Amino acid sequence: MDYFRLKSDINGNPRHVIHFTDLEPPEQQDTLRRRFTLPERYARTIKAANKLGGRKYSTRAYGGGIVFQAYECELPRLVELVRALVGAKQ
Repeated sequence: MDYFRLKSDINGNPRHVIHFTDLEPPEQQDTLRRRFTLPERYARTIKAANKLGGRKYSTRAYGGGIVFQAYECELPRLVELVRALVGAKQ
């Protein structure tokens, strides 16, 4: 899992951005590529991440990202939960 650390928010909480393809279940990526277009996959992943506090992160430097306000030790659990939600929607 690749992520990029952003500046902390106003209250000092850490923020991390993860590319949406890293949030898709690895074993289902080929199936998702065949069934959905890239914008559809992005929208599905954002919708799943929103349920867990993730937000769309759109900058020119990092397109296709989803930002989470979480500590580094919480990221693997968040990623697994988002993957489960994305995989369940098929």
